[in-house]
Amino acid sequence: MTPPPAAESDAGPRRNHPVAALALRRLLQGVVTLVVVSIVIFAATEILPGNAAYAVLGRTATHARLAAMEHQLNLDRPAVVQYWLWLTGLLRGNLGKSLANGQPVTALLGQQIVNSSALLVLAAIAGTVIGVGGGAVAAMRRDRVFDHVSSVITLAVTALPEFVVGIAMILLLSLEVWHLLPAVSLVQPGRSAWTQPRLLALPVLTLTIVVVPYIFRMARSALVAALQSEAVEMAQLKGAGPWRVLVVHALPAAAAPLVQVIGLNLCYLAGGIVVVEYVFNYPGIGAGLVNAVSNRDIPSIQATVLVLAAFYIVVNIATDLIALACSPRRRSRA
Repeated sequence: MTPPPAAESDAGPRRNHPVAALALRRLLQGVVTLVVVSIVIFAATEILPGNAAYAVLGRTATHARLAAMEHQLNLDRPAVVQYWLWLTGLLRGNLGKSLANGQPVTALLGQQIVNSSALLVLAAIAGTVIGVGGGAVAAMRRDRVFDHVSSVITLAVTALPEFVVGIAMILLLSLEVWHLLPAVSLVQPGRSAWTQPRLLALPVLTLTIVVVPYIFRMARSALVAALQSEAVEMAQLKGAGPWRVLVVHALPAAAAPLVQVIGLNLCYLAGGIVVVEYVFNYPGIGAGLVNAVSNRDIPSIQATVLVLAAFYIVVNIATDLIALACSPRRRSRA
């Protein structure tokens, strides 16, 4: 007698878990993207005007010293060889030395990342809480006074660039109206920004004001749609209170788009932090990038931009995975 077929043969081959499959696929795409970005970064720094060796030695450099410095920096080799040397050093954890001060780029970039992380984490938490909370209240009070006023205010703030908001905060809270907070955020070398909360206040407030409108508008839109769903109507018919309906039924249904917009705003913060740190003279990765470009510090430029690109890729992958995990329908179709 022929043995019965295995259970898997009746249902077809077993499919991989959708979240794991997406994670593997996006990870491979991220690695390829990072390689392409590294090529673009290297090519862009190669075509910058001026000479890196001349930027190091200054105007008093002789032809002999310039030639020696170009040989030391591998500038006298073909671009392909230069890129390969840089890439292999990168894979070994060697980002080179800063042309501006001769210190290892890894040490400089590490402290800048710590300082910028303080701004990023605090602004992301504050922006998410205020944006989602405000959007939830606006959705619950749809077409009422609070909804209309908050929508107009957030739309107006959306049109303001980061440096305008930052300067307005300086004038309001430091110079003209109130003298509550320092106008610049000069963190002492060797000290963590986390230990000096007053210096973090204005940069974090600026970034929070910039990102809240986007989260607010998306939260309101997603929650309005969720509150009109059949599941919410059923909960209301069973006698559930408005806030229980919001927290237990509407928020889980709107989780996927909220995760997406929060992830997009994290990426936006990574770009906006460059401007904000420069405005407040805050020693983070953004201000370091501006100084590196001014000094034509090629190793620092390459490492900083690559770190920002890696951050974008990681946040996008994490956002997609969390959004997929929050959406049963998408998991079933994945």
